[in-house]
Amino acid sequence: MPLNIPNIITLIRLLIIPVMVMFYYIPANKSNEIVTALFVLAGITDWLDGYLARKLDQASPFGAFLDPVADKLIVGVALILLVGDSQIAESVLSIKLFTIVTCVIIGREITISALREWMASTGNRSSVAVGFLGKVKTTAQMISIAMLLYGDSLYGLPIFRIGEFGLYFAAALTLWSMFGYLRAAWPSLTEGNEKTLL
Repeated sequence: MPLNIPNIITLIRLLIIPVMVMFYYIPANKSNEIVTALFVLAGITDWLDGYLARKLDQASPFGAFLDPVADKLIVGVALILLVGDSQIAESVLSIKLFTIVTCVIIGREITISALREWMASTGNRSSVAVGFLGKVKTTAQMISIAMLLYGDSLYGLPIFRIGEFGLYFAAALTLWSMFGYLRAAWPSLTEGNEKTLL
């Protein structure tokens, strides 16, 4: 395991997760601000490790594996914390819709991760590389989750409600980008079946 600067930053992102969970359940003053700050810090490290890997020419197979794992874990854990919170259930427009959206986002991440792994094994990973839409989805998702974790109004703005609608928007982008990746991978996925039919 090459312990270069980008990989150390990615490992720090993983270590943020249990600390974030701990503060989420500590009934302390300003704990929501601490949790939000940790989540935002994780988002910054996500950008930073990729930037440094390119800038310092320190990209590695381990980093390529660990980076998306850390991203999906931080998002998945944050969403599970939110959907399991009784106060959130009372605050959202519909806890059923919120739960469905959470399942969609987490399910999409698992699906695309499996798809990329399979495509890499066939030498076609480039066809499901992260595109512009995926980056927009990730940005909308991270901002929305940060707002939901913060929860309180800020300068008169209903931060929680904005975050809730933002998450629904991110979920729509999630499905859209997933179908784009599946469409791009479809020829490779069906290649064996076509040969069998012939």
